[in-house]
Amino acid sequence: MKTFLKSIYISNLLYYTIAGIVVFFVFGFFFPMLYPIAKIILLIIAGLIITDISILYSNKNGVFARRDTLDKLSNGDENPVQISIENNYLFTTRITVIDELPFQFQARDKEFKTTLLSGKSKIIQYDVRPTKRGEYHFGAVNIYVKSPLGLIQKRFRFSQDAMVPVYPSFMQMRKYELLAISNRLTEIGVKRIRKIGNNSEFDQIKEYVSGDDYRTINWKATARKNKLMINQYQDEKSQQVYSVIDMGRVMRMPFEGLSLLDYAINSSLVISNIAMLKHDKAGIITFSHKVQSILGADRKGGHLNKILHLLYNQKTGYLETDYENLYANVKTKINQRALLLLYTNFESLSGLQRQSRYLRRLAKDHLLVVIFFENTELKAFLDTPAKTTEEVYNKAIAEKFAYEKRLIVKELEKYRIHSILTAPENLSVNTINKYLELKARGLI
Repeated sequence: MKTFLKSIYISNLLYYTIAGIVVFFVFGFFFPMLYPIAKIILLIIAGLIITDISILYSNKNGVFARRDTLDKLSNGDENPVQISIENNYLFTTRITVIDELPFQFQARDKEFKTTLLSGKSKIIQYDVRPTKRGEYHFGAVNIYVKSPLGLIQKRFRFSQDAMVPVYPSFMQMRKYELLAISNRLTEIGVKRIRKIGNNSEFDQIKEYVSGDDYRTINWKATARKNKLMINQYQDEKSQQVYSVIDMGRVMRMPFEGLSLLDYAINSSLVISNIAMLKHDKAGIITFSHKVQSILGADRKGGHLNKILHLLYNQKTGYLETDYENLYANVKTKINQRALLLLYTNFESLSGLQRQSRYLRRLAKDHLLVVIFFENTELKAFLDTPAKTTEEVYNKAIAEKFAYEKRLIVKELEKYRIHSILTAPENLSVNTINKYLELKARGLI
């Protein structure tokens, strides 16, 4: 009985019908001739309600539904969710679907209405965009079914209590991977970079084709073959590339729902995969007030999964960053010269100067690239014309902060430290560009 009462719901149509009957009874008090008509209508409606309940509850498994999601969701990306519905009733049903989403989405309006013929099935698809890593618990898929009478609804519940983990953006990683394999990275802003010099091993002599560097022409082989021949060189391989991620409070700033830290984590996964495709070794270091984890650079099978799981499991306390501790650990754990891609954020020149001593030491032993972020809201504010005196003053202050970002780049250049100042949405593209540039110049 309890289960029956929990599953039965009154439709809006029945509420309107009851309201109409009440109006009839009220008027029946003033016009007695309407009173018997109101009673007859009430009896008819009561009969229809019983009939409707009998129809809906005649088939215990009248409707079946199932929610299908990916085994894991990709952070910051649109992830597809499918709800498959089957109608096992002998009549056409009107269905309302309400999916209970994880609380992280703060969405209570995932409602879909559809009509389903007898014996037919339908797939409803929508997308969800998580903005934090961790476990996401989906509730039940609630199906509210109406018969052709439409007075009563029966509720069915399916796919209850499903947990789906949200990992760093593996969708972004796969997109860049496919473009890298097919040599189409230029489509998303990755520059085609010409190699500077030949700091690589000689591979073979091959026939010249349009687009080859004419400086690699082998004139002796050309004379022998009577056609242009060039020297082909093999890129240096197995260089160590570490993504060093600052997990301190400076990385807490949000942009389009994601924190700067999550942008850095997503980009680290992408650049690690690209480095391994280029036959280099990829590793991860995360730190804040202390070094939290170090995954040694490697490119063996399964290493990318290790990177993915390490990034997923990072716990963020957003404490003050300790660069001295970072330097001590890097000095101890990384013995070979490596490329260090340091994801952090400096809002002022004084903030950089406090840490410059340790950055210079890191740059002495390794090839260091400091990656930090433009304040995109500040940039948008600067692009808006000032209309009042107050706005003029505010723009002057905003310009000062934007100028300090450019000073930070100059300060790093002074110590021969490479840098990337980027908007969060361009982080992965700009990081890949810098990595390919450094390889082309033979610096790693």
